[in-house]
Amino acid sequence: MRALITGIKGQDGSYLAGLLLAKGYEVHGLKCGLDDYEGISREIRQAQPNELYHLAAQTFVLGEEFETMRTNSSGTHHVLAAVREHAPSCRLFLAGSSEMFGDVDRSPQNETNPMRPRGVYGISKLTAFLLMRYYREAHGLHASCGILYNHESPRRSEQFVTGKIVAAAAKIKAGIDKELRLGNLDSVRDWGDARDYVEAMWLMLQQPTPDDYVIATGQGRTIRELLDVAFATVGLDWRDYVVQDERFYRPAEKCPMIGDASKARTRLGWAPKREFGEMIREMVTEKLNAYALGTVRPS
Repeated sequence: MRALITGIKGQDGSYLAGLLLAKGYEVHGLKCGLDDYEGISREIRQAQPNELYHLAAQTFVLGEEFETMRTNSSGTHHVLAAVREHAPSCRLFLAGSSEMFGDVDRSPQNETNPMRPRGVYGISKLTAFLLMRYYREAHGLHASCGILYNHESPRRSEQFVTGKIVAAAAKIKAGIDKELRLGNLDSVRDWGDARDYVEAMWLMLQQPTPDDYVIATGQGRTIRELLDVAFATVGLDWRDYVVQDERFYRPAEKCPMIGDASKARTRLGWAPKREFGEMIREMVTEKLNAYALGTVRPS
């Protein structure tokens, strides 16, 4: 079996590559950019993958709205069109996002929820999702989407709030930093483990019929709970170091973003294995060890 992964160097891509290699796959990573249709076509034609996992995306939008739309929407269109032309029997996975739901009116959310994204990232991912559905229904591609809720790991970048908090706990313990600035500490997210989520991606492409699945833990956690675990891991009280800063506040949400993965549990036999506290403690410990060994330069 041959698999091609876009975004193979990212958190999800690296874990997925390891999972597939352990299963005996020949794994390829897309080398060209998503704006290069000819390059994508060439790589898909040469690799002839049995499975393609489209994980690459522009995540951070600030000042990059046009690039976000080009990468996440047009880039996905390029991948779909190239698969249709050069590897029509290839099974394709698209990494969707809970941000596609946006302004939700109930919690938890499942696959039947209306999609009303509130930002450019969510809009770009929804456009990609609709393009995938079009290619599935109009052109018969075996294409499935995982509507992924927040998922973390020791490989999570500090650009994300989980990575930021974990790194701050380790830096403060190591004497590198003295404070951490955050916004709304009561904001709720459904945080899972990336290693569990890549397994769900693989399971989707093993099904005879393509479909879309919410992948989530079903448990909402506040930023305060995340702080509790992260700072307790290094024996500190976060209240002594955290400063709330209005610059980091986001608009209040009517309902918490919590996913209902019942469909994935029933049809895929998937369930998250790693517990929230265990995951955060592992992230903090690895970061602290990296600072102590000098293998990571504090940002």
